[in-house]
Amino acid sequence: MNVPLEARRRARQAYRASGFLATTALMLPVYLSHQRRVPDDEKDLVRELWVRRWARAQLGLFSIDVVVRGNVRPPTRRGDRGRLIVANHRSAIDIGVILATFGGTLVSRADLASWPVVGAAARSVGTVFVDRSNAKSGASTIRTIQKHLEEGQTIALFPEGTTFAGDEVRPFHGGAFIAAARAGAEVLPVGLAYPRSSGAAFLDETFLAHLGRMAKSEATRMGVAVGSPILSKGMRAAELSERARDEVARLVAEARALSGP
Repeated sequence: MNVPLEARRRARQAYRASGFLATTALMLPVYLSHQRRVPDDEKDLVRELWVRRWARAQLGLFSIDVVVRGNVRPPTRRGDRGRLIVANHRSAIDIGVILATFGGTLVSRADLASWPVVGAAARSVGTVFVDRSNAKSGASTIRTIQKHLEEGQTIALFPEGTTFAGDEVRPFHGGAFIAAARAGAEVLPVGLAYPRSSGAAFLDETFLAHLGRMAKSEATRMGVAVGSPILSKGMRAAELSERARDEVARLVAEARALSGP
């Protein structure tokens, strides 16, 4: 029996939506239990293990095939030079792509902390939340990022501040670059690209519409182009931000070649 295309898409959407919530809800207590059983000096490693497991599970669930060009080094550890990973933001699944590829701690919008299931999971792995409309929140976030970087941790964020359609890289918010410059951290630029026909790519729509369309989509091959680290020592934050943006823009073109039109 031939099942209509839209019916198959809706079934896929329901499967992915329930699968996303189920894997998050099931992994969270197992991760927390694992964390409680290990000594303090192993907790970062356990967190990295479970963050990557969760992220890879989501990529598999949404049929995202990630093709990477460039050098992906292991996550930093305490005592190393901190690393700030910055990328353009083109899909909700970017979070899974970045965490599965690089690990580390994500900087996220503040309202995510209150979401059911997802918020609890994000809080449990140390996600840094920022409300960009609140100056006090922004200043506090800069201090938190600086502290993590000074401890040698990997921090990842999307400095455009929100999701955009297309390959144009918008101006970067500067807060994280202030933290990186103060900490003497390295900045790793990353370019992301999805086929324009992919349901995983954002297309000037509401966030819920984007999630719904992504959950219906066919398998997606997306490109990740990794640049060379930018050493922030001696650089002003504004200079660092502009150089990182220029590099991300260049890398998006490389990622586009990997993902297809």
